[in-house]
Amino acid sequence: MILICGGIGSGKSVVSRILRANGFEVYDSDLEARRLMDSSDEIKRRLCIEITVDAVDSQGNINRPRVAEVVFADASKLVALNSIVHTEVKADIRLRMAHNPRLFVETAIPVSSGLADFADEVWQVEAPEDLRIRRVMARNNTTAEAVRARIEAQRAEVMPDARVILNDGRHPLLPAVLEAVVKSLKIKT
Repeated sequence: MILICGGIGSGKSVVSRILRANGFEVYDSDLEARRLMDSSDEIKRRLCIEITVDAVDSQGNINRPRVAEVVFADASKLVALNSIVHTEVKADIRLRMAHNPRLFVETAIPVSSGLADFADEVWQVEAPEDLRIRRVMARNNTTAEAVRARIEAQRAEVMPDARVILNDGRHPLLPAVLEAVVKSLKIKT
C-alpha cells in the first residue's frame, strides 16, 4: 500500500485523481470513514457509549454537529472517536489490500490514523504555504487565519522519509506522479 498524504491544500486529491485516471485504485480515507460511520451499526453503538448518548438521532443517523461539539470540548473523547473510526478504516483498507496489493490510500493524517505503520511507501504532496492558503480559501470560502490553523494542526503529520511530490504550480505534476508510480511499483518502461 502506498499512502498519499500532505496537508490541507497541498494537492493530494489532485494526485489521487491522476492515479485514478491512469487505472489505479485510490482509497479516500475521509470519504470511506464517512461511509463506514453512516453504515456501521457497531460504530454508531460505540459512538453512543463512548462519545455521547445522543450521537445518533432517532432515525439512526449520526448527529455530527453534536459529536463534534463533544469531541472538540474534551480531548479524551476526540481520542476515543479517532480510535473508533481509525480501527474500522484500517480494517476496511486491509480487506481492499487482499484484492489489490497496489492500493493507494489518500489521508491527511498518516501518523495519528496508524496508516503509516503498515504502508509500504509514503508519498508526501507538498506546496508552498502561501499557495496552499490561497487554494483552500478559494475552495472552502474561508479565511487565511482558519487555513493557517489547520496547517499548524497538521504539522505533526509530515512524514520525513516520504517520497516528495511537488505541487507548486511551477513544476508539471503529471510527470512527477507518473515517475513516482514507475519507481514505487517498479514498473519497467
